[in-house]
Amino acid sequence: MERILAGAAKFLHDEYPKNKDFFEKMASKKQKPRALFITCSDSRVNPNLITQTEPGDLFLLRNAGNIVPPYGSVIGGEAATIEYAVEVLEIPNIIICGHSQCGAMSALISRQGIDALPSVKAWCEHAEATRRIMQQKYPGLTGDELALVAAEQNVLVQLNNLSTHPCIAARLSTGKIRTYGWYFDIGTGSISQYDPVTTDFEKLGDEALSANPLPLLSMRGTA
Repeated sequence: MERILAGAAKFLHDEYPKNKDFFEKMASKKQKPRALFITCSDSRVNPNLITQTEPGDLFLLRNAGNIVPPYGSVIGGEAATIEYAVEVLEIPNIIICGHSQCGAMSALISRQGIDALPSVKAWCEHAEATRRIMQQKYPGLTGDELALVAAEQNVLVQLNNLSTHPCIAARLSTGKIRTYGWYFDIGTGSISQYDPVTTDFEKLGDEALSANPLPLLSMRGTA
């Protein structure tokens, strides 16, 4: 905790003064994020770091296993966040990002120790389709390969769950919103994006940067 407190003090005394104009500008106007980023609560996954975005660029929704409960299955923070993101903020892009070494996926697939975690067990029911897909489609996978494919399949399952939300379904039908499935490998730093044409996760590379060059952002330029 001492390190966290020291970091907060450093931000207040060192970083904020250097970026004072940036923060004041953000505070003076309504937020307008570029994307709703749905990912796992895992502390090793930092959405702004891996996308090189600034405060205000991403509207974040995080939980164990980057799960999106189907519409109507539970009234909670996920549905409220999604609804606010598209109805109020009019966010045009949604990314669901799974990752390597995901504890939620390990619990879902192995079921080991999950009975002692009733809340986790109940939460993982929203990814039951992922577990069954792995059982029937990939029965021979083990180890790291099993974990990788499970995380990828879960992203696709959650994208499907996302589409059951009326506010999302309506915008998908009119092309007002786009959804993306990502997989982030913590150890290598690579990001893969689901390609509906190849029906596979393809690694993002230099072609993505050349097609979508990063703008010079004010905070990055003044930090």
